[in-house]
Amino acid sequence: MATSPPYPTHPTGPAGGALRHAHWWQRKAVRYGALITLLTLSGLVILALVREQTGTEGFLVGLGLAVLPVPLLIAAFRWLDRVEPGPWRNLLFAFAWGACAAALIAIVANSFATRWIATATADPSSADTLGATVIAPVVEESAKAAAVLLVFLFRRRDFTGLVDGVVIAGVTATGFAFTENILYLGTAFGTDQITGGSGIASVTAATFFVRIIMSPFAHPLFTVLTGIGFGIAALSGDRRRLRRVLLPLSGLLLAMGMHAMWNGSSAFGPYGFFAVYGAIMVPAFGLLTWLVIWTRQRELRTVREELPAYAVAGWLTPGEPFALASMRARRLARQYARRCGGRQAAREVARYEAYATSLAFLRHRGRRGRAGADFVVREQELLGELWRRREIARPALDHAARATAPPVPVVAAPWPAHGTYGYPAQPAYQPSAAYPAGPYPAYNPYRS
Repeated sequence: MATSPPYPTHPTGPAGGALRHAHWWQRKAVRYGALITLLTLSGLVILALVREQTGTEGFLVGLGLAVLPVPLLIAAFRWLDRVEPGPWRNLLFAFAWGACAAALIAIVANSFATRWIATATADPSSADTLGATVIAPVVEESAKAAAVLLVFLFRRRDFTGLVDGVVIAGVTATGFAFTENILYLGTAFGTDQITGGSGIASVTAATFFVRIIMSPFAHPLFTVLTGIGFGIAALSGDRRRLRRVLLPLSGLLLAMGMHAMWNGSSAFGPYGFFAVYGAIMVPAFGLLTWLVIWTRQRELRTVREELPAYAVAGWLTPGEPFALASMRARRLARQYARRCGGRQAAREVARYEAYATSLAFLRHRGRRGRAGADFVVREQELLGELWRRREIARPALDHAARATAPPVPVVAAPWPAHGTYGYPAQPAYQPSAAYPAGPYPAYNPYRS
């Protein structure tokens, strides 16, 4: 009788001695503390700068209006990440970096560059145009790309493919756009206070329509191109170093180019903005949305193709690969666990689903020769996480697999549905000269 594999053994420390103690700057607490301090200081400085430019009342108005698209954008990126959801701390870091650090870098660098160009050329109007179309795209996209680079380098296990790059880049850009919208909307409100504008004809209403209604996806769209470059690089093998460098740079250059075209659309005539919006921005947004959704479906197909190997080995039940490859089945499994064991059980099932997905992606990379040197160690860790949660997760996933199994088509029999065993009923036997009444021996088809 086949038995389930034993609990996997975890790797021990380096052979030949005790574990090495990391230097103080390599400790997680020190790194997290430095990062939180940096982001906090950046947030305080950017808060002071924005409030100085907009005033307290303008800041509050801008804050109230700029926050409206944020939950929708975060929910959209989180939905894309549902197949293998990354940890919330990565998303919090990305949003905080975009809203605080990247926004501060952009404000300081853009102001300095614009003033320098105006002084050098003695033409403030051309300096503003050059700053908006050349300097701002380079500075802002580089500042936002830094967050994607940091996650790519230091949270490599959470950055495994194209969707991860899109989500981190999109959330970073959402935070950046949030701070920038506060500044623009607050400044517009201050202008209306001076000029007496109000209602639909006000500068605030026009700014709100353009930035919040028409183009809340603009900054995320630009930076997602950088994220796609990093995501494709994450799928490359460790030996393809040139490709892992050129792909993110190519995505960053595309992001800068689209950003420059968007900022310079007003220079294309009175209808330049609408032409760029309709001919470039909307089609690009639709194309990227299709690409990400297609990649999401491809991830589910990878789960369905890779996990059966672990079911054969006994780590998973036969129905789990099919349930884990369906978002509907996953949701039903969590609901079943919540009904039977409460919220904690539902959370454990969600973690089980995430670990199983990571295991499928790891095996997929390993079969293609793209896994790292820690493939075996990582596989054991993921199998261990699944094994610890099997008592809670297996009944829920088996229930979901049965609930979402495709119905088996039943073909109607070509004969009438009466008689014995599907055959038509025959008239009663009547003895005759040819076939007199019995008894007869039992019929045996194997008797010669």
